[in-house]
Amino acid sequence: MRKTTLTLITLTSLLALAACGRKAADLPPPPPQAAPATPPAAEPGPAPATPAVGTTAVPGSSADFVAQSGSDRVLFATDSYELDEDARQTLGKQATWLTQYSGVKVSIEGHADERGTREYNLALGERRANAAKNFLAANGVDASRMSVISYGKERPVAEGSDEAAWAQNRRAVTVIISGAAG
Repeated sequence: MRKTTLTLITLTSLLALAACGRKAADLPPPPPQAAPATPPAAEPGPAPATPAVGTTAVPGSSADFVAQSGSDRVLFATDSYELDEDARQTLGKQATWLTQYSGVKVSIEGHADERGTREYNLALGERRANAAKNFLAANGVDASRMSVISYGKERPVAEGSDEAAWAQNRRAVTVIISGAAG
């Protein structure tokens, strides 16, 4: 009986080993390794049939005002509040927009660079804001829709103590305060 049991155990073990060997051969091959994902190279598309259309700003909005006017600000020479040709062109476009949207009210902010006393720069900023306001009024914008405020040198748009920064800070900015769309 013991010999039969030993023979059965040995035979079972051999069959088990043989069965294991075949199973590995029956397994399907492993899936191929996925190649790293690389985005397809961008192909140049056809050239646009028409040039880009103006702006996406909502008509009558502050963004539309800046887009149509070219800028919301005009710059001044050192220690001056006279409007140069560039400033007149920008303000002319602002006046056109403001006459089109007669319900819009604006504040014109006058600014100065960091040179000079606080009091002097406040007065200069006010003269710059009034120069811009007077130009707009002369071009059809009702003066009752405009207010002026001077910040002097207190709100620089460009930091720095060089001519490039000072030139950006000598400005009048037209800010829409009410009545605009969006």
